[in-house]
Amino acid sequence: MYTGGFLAFLVVLALAEHFFNLSDKTIGYVFLAATIGLYALIGVMSRTASSDEYYVAGRRVPAVFNGMATASDWMSAASFIGMAGTLYVQGYDGLAFIMGWTGGYVLVALLIAPYLRKFGQYTIPDFLGARYGGNTIRLIGVVCAIVVSFVYLMAQLSGAGLIMSRFLGIEMMWGIIAALGGVLVCSMLGGMRAVTWTQVAQYIVLIIAYLIPVVWLSIKVTGNPLPQFAYGGVLEKIGELEQQFGVAAGHVVPFARTDMANFLALTFCLMVGTAGLPHVLMRFYTVPSVKEARTSVGWALLFIFLLYFTAPAYAVFAKYAVYTDVIGKGLDQLPQWVAYWGKIGVVAVCDAVDAATTIKGCTAAGNGDGIVQLKELWLHGDAIVLATPEIAGLPYVISGLVAAGGLAAALSTADGLLLTMSNALSHDFYTKVVNPNASVVQRLTIARVLLVVIAAIAAYATIHAPATILQLVGQAFSLAASAFFPALVLGVFWKRANKAGAIAGMLVGFLLAGYYIGGVGWNFNGLFGVSFFPDPAPNPANPGVDGRWFGINAISAGIFGMPAGLLTMIVVSLLTKDTSPDIKAMVENLRYPRLSKA
Repeated sequence: MYTGGFLAFLVVLALAEHFFNLSDKTIGYVFLAATIGLYALIGVMSRTASSDEYYVAGRRVPAVFNGMATASDWMSAASFIGMAGTLYVQGYDGLAFIMGWTGGYVLVALLIAPYLRKFGQYTIPDFLGARYGGNTIRLIGVVCAIVVSFVYLMAQLSGAGLIMSRFLGIEMMWGIIAALGGVLVCSMLGGMRAVTWTQVAQYIVLIIAYLIPVVWLSIKVTGNPLPQFAYGGVLEKIGELEQQFGVAAGHVVPFARTDMANFLALTFCLMVGTAGLPHVLMRFYTVPSVKEARTSVGWALLFIFLLYFTAPAYAVFAKYAVYTDVIGKGLDQLPQWVAYWGKIGVVAVCDAVDAATTIKGCTAAGNGDGIVQLKELWLHGDAIVLATPEIAGLPYVISGLVAAGGLAAALSTADGLLLTMSNALSHDFYTKVVNPNASVVQRLTIARVLLVVIAAIAAYATIHAPATILQLVGQAFSLAASAFFPALVLGVFWKRANKAGAIAGMLVGFLLAGYYIGGVGWNFNGLFGVSFFPDPAPNPANPGVDGRWFGINAISAGIFGMPAGLLTMIVVSLLTKDTSPDIKAMVENLRYPRLSKA
């Protein structure tokens, strides 16, 4: 009913645009107001005063809906906005993101999800505290979860701000604040219960918004409504055009823009980081049983697959449209979208740029012949998906739909991240450490207040330091891989792993990855000035000097942090006191879920 209602709303708005000539800004306001209003309504309807409902949705979410919510939680602004754009810019080398992120869910299904569900409780620090004992490891888990989630949250707010500023014509600051308002209404009142059903609604919006433009382009170019199977022939045409344009490193040339070592390192970090992200792993506490946890991972993979299988086609069809409609055309023949997105600062035509002129995106002077050459056109990767409806010549209502989908992707992940951070502080720190006797009302009040405080801090950080979406997300994955993966996996599969080993391993892995990101990836020329992948950033201590280790980019810091944390945990565990019989019995129970009912 919800999906049918949304499609009917889309048709009505399209007819209104056609017959009543609605303005672009009006369509943008209607789309975003309707979707954010819907999410807020779900939050109000799902309000709860029960701690079980607030933290884990009462553990009653069916596997298919948990898979949909997990996919929505997972497919952030980086996936919706950045994935196809990265493939457009990076070509073959951008496939590292697809392989890493989808492969990571195999690790989640095999190594993490069922065991966390068997353990029960509410959060990842809960598991660490119970498995290894004591509040020290719990507090380390709280700090790591907050840092990882905060970096990830900044990326989502950047995406939400970009969409709001483009389609509502407002400043990015107000766009971020407006988006956060919708998030807070959902998560404050109903916690995980509200967030779950909001994310189900958001997934339906984002997947429809993602598929319609590329299906339309596929029909327009090839006559085939299945772009995933039609883009191979278009890819051949792109190769022919690139030969005409004199492009040495074409779209399908492997390792043309990054080397094999960075490609494999990034794939590894994204896979392992997926299995360590607190806001994703929390979702497996919400299903009724261990079996449902495994099944929900399968559903999540299917729902994620729909987008990721389409992203390469998205990049190819968008690039073909640019090559045929823009490259080689006179400045007076360019489609309207070039000028429109140029005003936003994500597209630039550099033909008339001379050495004394500075335009964002133009790194060299144009030849001034009035004809757009390939090297004279710059497109920011984050603009590809948002601009594709206009590139394809679709009605503006589709542009509004894509904006609503991108916003749904950003807000769904922001929901989960904010909840993860507030729960870590309210449940794992306040309730478990500061005030174990706190009432349910006190616990939920603290959680809601912290939610607002964290949201305000995140908004401030993002407003003052907008960063490349995909870069921030990738670095969050490296931090998650380094901090959580060894402690979680060894905690389930190695009875000898003890508290001292877990503390040492988490600290070494997390601090090493953080140090590498800070030294190589962040220039500190603002609150979080972030360099653009894959260009190496200079070492802040030695400007102009590449500070990378073995040539590895900062986004793949987990290639150092995770193995270091794993090795440290193993060595320290072997050198210190063995775990107690009670802990070993707990691990045995986790490993074999059928020993008792979940």
